[in-house]
Amino acid sequence: MLKIILCLFAFGYMGISLGEDATNKSLPIVMWHGMGDTCCFSFSLGSFRDFLINILGSNVYVKSIRIGNNVVEDYESGYFVHPNKQVENACQQIASDPKLQNGYNAIGFSQGSQFLRAVAQRCPEPRMNNLISLGGQHQGKKCVFGLPNCPSLSSKTCDKFRKMLNYAAYTSWLQDYLVQATYWHNPLKEEIYRKSSTFLSDINNELNINQTYVENLKKLNKFVLVKFSNDTIVQPIDTEWFQFYTPNQDRVIQPLAESNAAKNLGLNDLVASNTIVFLETEGNHLKFTTEWFKKNILPYLNGEI
Repeated sequence: MLKIILCLFAFGYMGISLGEDATNKSLPIVMWHGMGDTCCFSFSLGSFRDFLINILGSNVYVKSIRIGNNVVEDYESGYFVHPNKQVENACQQIASDPKLQNGYNAIGFSQGSQFLRAVAQRCPEPRMNNLISLGGQHQGKKCVFGLPNCPSLSSKTCDKFRKMLNYAAYTSWLQDYLVQATYWHNPLKEEIYRKSSTFLSDINNELNINQTYVENLKKLNKFVLVKFSNDTIVQPIDTEWFQFYTPNQDRVIQPLAESNAAKNLGLNDLVASNTIVFLETEGNHLKFTTEWFKKNILPYLNGEI
């Protein structure tokens, strides 16, 4: 989400560094961008990569997942390449990167968060240590207007997407055509969602239980879920904490422990073992300060946790 990610850098990082000693404990970092962004724009994730190197030390290795041969194809993939294909590609990139073979930490931005979780569940080698989810939609999202504050696309295109998602999200052609349809979650159509979602219901073990997904999630050291309390992009924002509406209505949020996803993925055990960490910050989608990031997220990247 390009326009939102740009807000991250409005505060600047003022050239503050933790020095080279930090790299002695820091694992490499894999990042995955959100909808409407790419791996490497100098004014979005490229700048964030520089920020991480600045605070962790110049020896830290940061890989930003790119799907396709260039940034244009990577941008388009965020809308039009099925997540299963993207995750398979990302797994191949990670497995073939010699700098990641001893493990890595991962940072997902918005939909990149659930994509990286799929990597953790489907491709446990090399090992993902800590997974940091910034505004990820782990129980999907649902909004009567489709794509609120639709970023980086024309209003005409956004309106087209809204209509398609609201009326045809669970058709096979749209599941194949539009990435956002694969994690579209309509609480008023739970049964249709579970049977027709070609990505989210699978990685959430909602149709069939894949015990491998459960075991691989347990291999995470920490799974950090960051919710943005004033988020206008994601509805409901509780999905950023792996929660969603109670089935068959769209007002009351179901406690995490009661959800099918939590039960079927073993999330209740991860909560009990403090593997899952719930963090919240003020601000709109993906908007946080440097000070907040350094205090709350940096310990998961520099080897402290």
